[in-house]
Amino acid sequence: MMPSRIKTLAWSLMLGAGLVSTSFYASADTPAAATATDGKVLRATLDNGLRVVIVRETLSPMVTTQITYLAGGYQTPDEFPGTAHALEHMMFRDSNGMTGAQLNEMTGKMGADNNAFTTNDATQYYFVAPSNYLDILLHIESTRMEGALLTQKDWERERGAIEQEVSRDISDPGYLAFQNAQRVLYAGTGYAEDALGTRPSFDKTTAADLQSFYKSWYAPNNALLVIVGDVDLRQTLAKVHELFDKIPKRTSTAAIPVKLQAIKPETISNTTPKGTGSVQFMYRMPGLMTKDNAAAQVLMDVLTNARSSLSALAVDGKVLSTDAGIQPFSYGGVGVVEVGFPKGGDAKKAQADLEGVINGLLKNGVSADLVEASKKSEIAQAEFNKNSAVTLASAWSQAIAWMGLNSPEEAEDQIRAVTVDDVNRIARQYLQPDQRVTVVLTPADNGQRPPDSSGFGGSESFAGDDKLDAPLPVWAADKLSKLEMPRWTLAPVQMKLDNGIRLIVQSENISKTITVLGHIDNNAKLQEPQGQDGAARLLSSLFDYGSATLDRDAFHKALDDISANETGGTDFGVAVLTDQFDRGMQLLADNELHPALPQDGFAVQQDTLARTLAGEMQTPQYKMSIALRKGLLPAGDPDLRLPTPETVKALTLQNLKDYYAKTYRPDLTTIVVVGDITPEKAKATVERYFGQWKAQGPKPDVISKPIPVNPAGYTAVDNPYASQDTVLIGQALELNMHHPDRYALQLGNDVLGGNGFASRLMTDIRVKHGYAYGAGSGMRFDRSRSIFFIQYGSDPQKVSAVDDLIRKNLLDMQNTPVKDSELTNARQYEIRSIPVSVASIDSIGRSLLAWAWHDEPLDQPMVAAKYYLQLTPAQVQAAFKKYLKPQNLMQVVQGPPPAKH
Repeated sequence: MMPSRIKTLAWSLMLGAGLVSTSFYASADTPAAATATDGKVLRATLDNGLRVVIVRETLSPMVTTQITYLAGGYQTPDEFPGTAHALEHMMFRDSNGMTGAQLNEMTGKMGADNNAFTTNDATQYYFVAPSNYLDILLHIESTRMEGALLTQKDWERERGAIEQEVSRDISDPGYLAFQNAQRVLYAGTGYAEDALGTRPSFDKTTAADLQSFYKSWYAPNNALLVIVGDVDLRQTLAKVHELFDKIPKRTSTAAIPVKLQAIKPETISNTTPKGTGSVQFMYRMPGLMTKDNAAAQVLMDVLTNARSSLSALAVDGKVLSTDAGIQPFSYGGVGVVEVGFPKGGDAKKAQADLEGVINGLLKNGVSADLVEASKKSEIAQAEFNKNSAVTLASAWSQAIAWMGLNSPEEAEDQIRAVTVDDVNRIARQYLQPDQRVTVVLTPADNGQRPPDSSGFGGSESFAGDDKLDAPLPVWAADKLSKLEMPRWTLAPVQMKLDNGIRLIVQSENISKTITVLGHIDNNAKLQEPQGQDGAARLLSSLFDYGSATLDRDAFHKALDDISANETGGTDFGVAVLTDQFDRGMQLLADNELHPALPQDGFAVQQDTLARTLAGEMQTPQYKMSIALRKGLLPAGDPDLRLPTPETVKALTLQNLKDYYAKTYRPDLTTIVVVGDITPEKAKATVERYFGQWKAQGPKPDVISKPIPVNPAGYTAVDNPYASQDTVLIGQALELNMHHPDRYALQLGNDVLGGNGFASRLMTDIRVKHGYAYGAGSGMRFDRSRSIFFIQYGSDPQKVSAVDDLIRKNLLDMQNTPVKDSELTNARQYEIRSIPVSVASIDSIGRSLLAWAWHDEPLDQPMVAAKYYLQLTPAQVQAAFKKYLKPQNLMQVVQGPPPAKH
């Protein structure tokens, strides 16, 4: 449950993080008959005004629901920023006929993922679950739409968690700078304040305030319901009618027009704990509802293109990095164009370089070639959105509710209509120097905590009676009582090429796209020669420079011509439209097998990496990760080898070429192809371009040796910028991923802290006490080493109390068998979540790749499920007693330094 952060508009379109169209209010009040399109889409407007879109997508037996209320930060009352965000949190608490504990337990039992986000104009709640539980999802959303209780008791508990979330976010100087810039750009409007909220606003917020906002905005005629997945269209609509028709419409509060004021240019300067600094130019931009939205989107795509003058700043070594994007609003947005510079670097020079790019753009206009490439890329992305029910649902939500359109196809048409003149007009209208806020963030080791950050967190007297095994509502109990093995939908074809490449092909026709993912088994800690730490990282940065036959510009032009996304390195791949598969594979192989590795590119990237590391190594985050690693690993272990500026500066281009020759081998390579292609054609194409690749010499050793359980340890890392402590607790486990005890540990971890709100840690630490925004545990199993970890964030004065709860829960797991109901919840979560885990083309490809190179079966989740069905509480207890050592935990705390007296 979190507010949006700055994203490119294209990314927002894909994930549904866009904002609201107030024109929705008028059209939503008019009922319409259900209409179907090509048997895959069914649309309707109920008599109460609820708009419904149902899309059939059969990649996996799962479904996603997205319900969007057209109320966000813009609609919050004066002096109460964050009200919409607070209500978002409270919607996970009690409702009539459904408690918050029941909601949490149902989510876990379904094997579902759920969350919500609040933006300036909208709040969306979403579920991803097996499709046979759609009825339960609709019951949940209809119950919350009409029956949220919003009691003062629940608000007092939840306020501690939401204030911890705010405390975390305001610890980031970059976030605070963006907030301040937004206030300047949108002064006097509802967009001036971020949707997150503040401690003062939450301190004076009452349950009555939340009830008033709920009654004003959470109505069917102010909402959109999108359902995408393996569902029957007509039956689903009938169920929507059954559950939502009875909810009455309410009079919507009139939308307040955005009245923009003249911008007063301003520079905001601050320090940051990050290892690199940045100069950001922030501009007011057209909103999603305006006719110029598409042109603004293309403009940002042009700026981020690999061949743009902005990207050239990093390619030429003038800056460390570049980026551009838009945080979109309905009737506005914040455009950001930025460059990065090293710690101790010249911020003024970086700003001058950025100004040179913007001034050149305003003077000379945009490249017609880059405009065309950007348009083709956006249109291709629309096809890739079909590769996941979630991205497809988000595209529909965005188009209808937030762009005022009828379908995602209309958004594509807007992109097609953009001209070079449109993009130049938008650039010259919005990117003027007197229309911007400049943000300069300079790395520094000393910082100042946010002024309103003290005292965040819930009272320690908060007591809750929430239970993990609450009896479920009758409409869910029967459906969730019987556990069955899910339907496994993958049928990959495995092949071995003559040169040793393992090829796996999963044919899917959900879209006209093909995704290729590859991995070369490697271990830089074991394979980098002594004194050459950082060779692997530096080498990976040079694949951007093209191939021996195509220099950098020509290579990226070739990718643009086919709208492909490509990555080279030990993890490589390409995503391409079906009709461009052959060319995409040709470019991928050219880059992977014959990288250019130019001397001038090497010099630039060597300097960039050395300067980046110099700052990175001084950051609290780096120090925290190193402290944990040192605590878990024995002295002298190869995994403690780390690149430094000195080792990177000592590298030569020949060192990298030698490393490439020894590390990049076909007999250590796995390639997975997923999408609109047959195994036969995939094999022929892979052989055509990768078949001549040969291995030289014996295979290297790439698997680290097992390690013993670490001794107990504690390290404190000062972060003067932080307003709360971030805590990591870890322990090495003496088993690997091929040991069957991993399954008992995994089930136990679901009970302890790995199953979201349904876990013991989350219930104990957040729900009952309000000590932390979140707390969870995890297990990471690898071929020779595995770890257990716990992480949370809280006020410094709450850490001791949280640690006591963690230790108590660990000992309970070891000394008392878990309840049958808890173990049932855990096995239901693990088994029922299987369809969700492979519900997109990307997740299918990543999963098959990981299982393959880890030497696991290609139906690994089904193998695990058989273990989960048989495990008993006693076996889980025994595994925790055997492998978990509470007395050996390593703890690292990053947070504000102790107060000086």
